Amino acid sequence: MHLKTTTGNFPVFLLAVVLFVAFSHRIYHDARSTVTTRLLSSSSLLSPPRLQLSQTPPPPLPPRPLLISTLRPRPPRPLLSSLPSPPPSRALSTAVDEIFSDRQKQLPPPSSGEEESSILPTVSILIPDWVVLLIVSPETRLTLDYGDNYTCVFRNRAMSQARFAGVLPFRKRITFKCVLPPNARRRQPFFQPTLIKSPLEPQANNAPALVPELLRWNFLVYDHFTTENDVLLFVKGVNNRQGVNRSPSEFKCVFGADAVTTAVTTSSQEVFRCPHPDLTELLEDSEPIKVTLDISGEIGNVLVPSVASYTPRRRRTVDLGEGKSLLCACTMVYNVAKFLKEWVMYHSNIGVERFILYDNDSDDDLQRVVDELAREGYDVRTLFWIWPKTQEAGFSHCALYAQQICTWMIFIDVDEFIFSPTWLDSASPSPNMLKSLLPKQAPQTAIGQVSIKCNEFGPSNQSVHPIQGVTQGYTCRRRFEQRHKSIVLLEAIDPSLMNAIHHFQLRKGYRTNQLSMQKAVVNHYKYQAWPEFKAKFRRRVSTYVVDWRRNLNLWSKDRTPGLGFEAIEPAGWAQKFCEARDDQLQRLTERWFGVETSNGNVVMAWER
Repeated sequence: MHLKTTTGNFPVFLLAVVLFVAFSHRIYHDARSTVTTRLLSSSSLLSPPRLQLSQTPPPPLPPRPLLISTLRPRPPRPLLSSLPSPPPSRALSTAVDEIFSDRQKQLPPPSSGEEESSILPTVSILIPDWVVLLIVSPETRLTLDYGDNYTCVFRNRAMSQARFAGVLPFRKRITFKCVLPPNARRRQPFFQPTLIKSPLEPQANNAPALVPELLRWNFLVYDHFTTENDVLLFVKGVNNRQGVNRSPSEFKCVFGADAVTTAVTTSSQEVFRCPHPDLTELLEDSEPIKVTLDISGEIGNVLVPSVASYTPRRRRTVDLGEGKSLLCACTMVYNVAKFLKEWVMYHSNIGVERFILYDNDSDDDLQRVVDELAREGYDVRTLFWIWPKTQEAGFSHCALYAQQICTWMIFIDVDEFIFSPTWLDSASPSPNMLKSLLPKQAPQTAIGQVSIKCNEFGPSNQSVHPIQGVTQGYTCRRRFEQRHKSIVLLEAIDPSLMNAIHHFQLRKGYRTNQLSMQKAVVNHYKYQAWPEFKAKFRRRVSTYVVDWRRNLNLWSKDRTPGLGFEAIEPAGWAQKFCEARDDQLQRLTERWFGVETSNGNVVMAWER
C-alpha cells in the first residue's frame, strides 16, 4: 500500500522538480542578461573606443580622435554616478593629461639586481613601412654605448632589434627604430613596444602588461619651433591636400597640463603659428611642458596626439655670435655622402658661405664627410630631421632656424648645381659669382626671391656612379627646361611659411625675379645611373607627392616617364632622357677643380 502510493506520486514529484529547474534557469538567465547589459554599458563608458583599422600597409589611418565637450557639460552617466566628474573648465585639461600620460608610470619597478636603465621609458610612433620610432623619455639618464644592443618587446612577446637613430635637436632626446614584427601586425590595435637592453631578453616577461596604443604618424604634432614672438607647431594629418588649408579660427594651441590655450594665427600645410601662452609662473622655469593642437568641431574638440614639448621663451633660431652671412644653402638629405663633397666645394667656391643639411635619417658615412669638410674649412652643419615625408615643413623650419645667420637662402638638392653661361670664360671660381645674381638696384627690398629654371640631365650612358662626380659624368639632358629653384630673402617670407619646395610665398610688398637661362640655370642631375636612381623608390620626401610604389597620381610631373611602380630597371635606361648634349659645366668644373697627375690623368678636388 505504501509502495503503491509512493509510486503514484512520483510523476507529480518529477513534474515539480522540472518546473522548479526551468523557473530557476529563467530567473538566472534574465538576471545574467541584465548584469551583462549593464557591464557592457559601463565598459563602453569607462573604456576609450577601440580603433578600427584597415589591413593595408602603413601609413595607416589616424586613431579615432579624442572628443572633448568644452562648451557644455555632458549629462550624468548611469553607473558613474558614484565617480566625481571634473568641472567643465577642467575637461580640456583632463584630455591633455590623457594624451600626454607619462609612459614611465606604466613601467614596473626594476627587479632585484636589474639596472635602472634596463627598461627604457619611451613614446612610440608607427611610421611608414611598418617601422616603429621610439623617443626615449627626457627624464631618462642614458649614456649611450654604441656597442650596446637594444630590443623592442611587443605586447605579444614578439621582439625586433632596435637601432639607434639619432638625437632630436634642441630637445636632445635619443631615438631608436625597430620593425613591427609580422606576427605583431595580425591583431589591432597596435601597442607601443618596450625598449630593453638585449642581454635582458630572458627577463622580457617583465615588460608592462598595460601599454598605450602606438601613435600614428599621419595624425600627430611631431615638432615645434619657438621664436621671440610666437610658437609654431608642425602637425601631420590636418591640412592633407596641397593648396587647401583650413582656417586658423578652427584651431588653438594647448600648453601644459593646465590646458592654457592661445589662438592659431596661421594654418598652412603642416605649420600652425600661435602666440606664446601667458605662463608667468613658469617663465623662470626651463622645464619643458606639453604642447598640442586643439581642433574645434560641431560635436566637440579634438586634441591631436603630440610628442612635442614647449620650453617657455626658449628661442630656437641660431645666434652664435658668428655674424650674418649674405648667402647660405639649405637642403634635406638622405644617404648623400658620396655626392656631398662635390656639391659643397663647387657652391662654396662660387659664393655660398654656409650649408645647412637636414639629415632625414641617413645611415651612410654622411657625418664622416661633413667632419672632413669642416676640417678643410667649409661651414657645413647638420640638423637631425627624422620625420618622413616632411620636406615642405623642413624647409619652413630652416627658414626660421637660419634667420639670425643668413640673409639669403638657396633651397636646392644635392644633385642640383647652379651655373651661369657667363662664367665659361672664367679661369677660376669667384665668391661673387652667385652674389651677382642677387638684386642690386633700389629698391632692393622689392625683390624677395630669385627664381632659376632647371635643366634635367639623364644617365648619359653611365651604369654606376661616376667616380669624378656628377658634373663630370652626366652630360646629356632633356631639351626643354623643367621646373625651377629659388634663392630666397629670409625676411621676405610670408609668416605662413607656405612653400612648394621650389619657392616660398612672400610677404606683401615683395616679388619674385625670374632669371633668364642665359643669366643662370640649375643643372639637375635627376636621372642618374640606375643603382643611384632606384633609391628614389624608397620614399618621396615631399609631403604631397605620392610614393612611386603606389598606383596613384600617374600623371604627376614627379613621376618618371616609362617607369612603373617597382624599382626594376627599364630597358635602355642608360640612354634615356638624352635629347641634347650639354658639357658646359663639365668643362668648367674640370678647369676649376681638376688637377693633372704625373701620369696625365685628371683628378677632381673632391676625389682626394
